[in-house]
Amino acid sequence: MKPEKIADLVEQRWPRGPVASTGQLADSGLESRLVAASVEAGVILRLRRGAYVRRTYWGALKPWDQDRLLIMAHYESTGGFARYSHVSAAMLHRCDVWKAGTMVHVTTQYSNSRTSAGKDVRTHRLPLAPGLTTTIERTVLDCARILPRAQAAVIGDHALRKGASLEGMRRLLDASPVKRGSRRAADLLDVLDARSESAGETRTRLLLYSFGLTRFTPQVDIPTAEGLFRADFADDVARVAIEFDGAGKYFDYKPAGEVLVAERARETALVEAGWRVFRLRWQHLDRPGELRRRLLDFLGGPPGRQKRPWPA
Repeated sequence: MKPEKIADLVEQRWPRGPVASTGQLADSGLESRLVAASVEAGVILRLRRGAYVRRTYWGALKPWDQDRLLIMAHYESTGGFARYSHVSAAMLHRCDVWKAGTMVHVTTQYSNSRTSAGKDVRTHRLPLAPGLTTTIERTVLDCARILPRAQAAVIGDHALRKGASLEGMRRLLDASPVKRGSRRAADLLDVLDARSESAGETRTRLLLYSFGLTRFTPQVDIPTAEGLFRADFADDVARVAIEFDGAGKYFDYKPAGEVLVAERARETALVEAGWRVFRLRWQHLDRPGELRRRLLDFLGGPPGRQKRPWPA
């Protein structure tokens, strides 16, 4: 059968949902020989044993959406018995996740479980409440136990923006029978801040504190002659604003050109009012030593004694 004919049959018969199990494909008229031919022709991709996706659908996804689809593939291939936790739960809660790996995290209370099958699966054996995923509050705590602080903070900040309760997480941590990683989790809760609106802003905030620059406040509205300039971080004593230039802020609501023109007008008015603006991009965050030197040069030297120490 020609690849074009195979592609037509796949599009016509594909079951509902982006990921399909072997059984779902057979029920929709895509029997095993046709599935094998589709994989060989590159029309569908085998994400894991017993779980497939159309190549056209997969190729149109962002990397983080592909990671979420891998969890769905695991769910279909295990018959829907898995309970997802840690990074996988964060993805299913649609929290921002940065450099947390592509392993599928499942939690079980049993030593042997079909949900733990596969080299791409990390199994955690912890107390487990019913449900497809752990709650968003428990998810933050679980991630804090196993991830470096910056990766866990990206998830935690977004969880707060989505309505997770910081006090609820503290109570959950205090009541948890799990002691391993509890200190790491408690330390994370001390540094979370819902005002950081992206993974880049979370990372920037953590770096500023590590540099000793603790007077910078996230998301500050500064009046200008052209309207409010909303600074990602601002020190109103030094009259310095720090802007993290992530592409999303220019495309979310209005045409990029319109947003850029308005922001430049407000920034010009801000500078005319005596403020200075330091801009950084994602790649700068990966070179913290260089960023610290540039920023301190911009500010005119290292900070003095600070009133608010960064938690150890």
